[in-house]
Amino acid sequence: MARKRNGRQEAIREIVRAGGVRTQRTLVEELRDRGFDCTQATVSRDIADMGLKKVPEGIYALPEDLYLKRMVTDMVIEIVRTEKLVLIKAQPGMASGIAAAVDGADLPDVLGSIAGDDTILVIAASDEGGARLEALLKRICGIEE
Repeated sequence: MARKRNGRQEAIREIVRAGGVRTQRTLVEELRDRGFDCTQATVSRDIADMGLKKVPEGIYALPEDLYLKRMVTDMVIEIVRTEKLVLIKAQPGMASGIAAAVDGADLPDVLGSIAGDDTILVIAASDEGGARLEALLKRICGIEE
């Protein structure tokens, strides 16, 4: 049972990170598309267990992503990537806090990070993971691609 719940919650995490989930019904439908047969009540319990929040835009967000967003908004200057390495340039003195937020978000593509005073190097598991990570961070920071 716990195994099913963990798999379902991991799927919820992926669906929510993809963006645009406004209702529990949508989440139930997305989960069914991925092979999870569950009710809205089950999804409601998962939302509570995972601490999902509705942001002002009316969509669900993960608490770790909200923390990451708070840490990077107005503190990140630039994000650049080469293959599986993502470099984040930040305001002086902010790198270690941002790196901790990236690590704490438990992003699936992130192997780890190294922080200096104003620079963070994030290592992704693959080149594709690096591209996904770059896009996610730029979207969170509001940086145009």
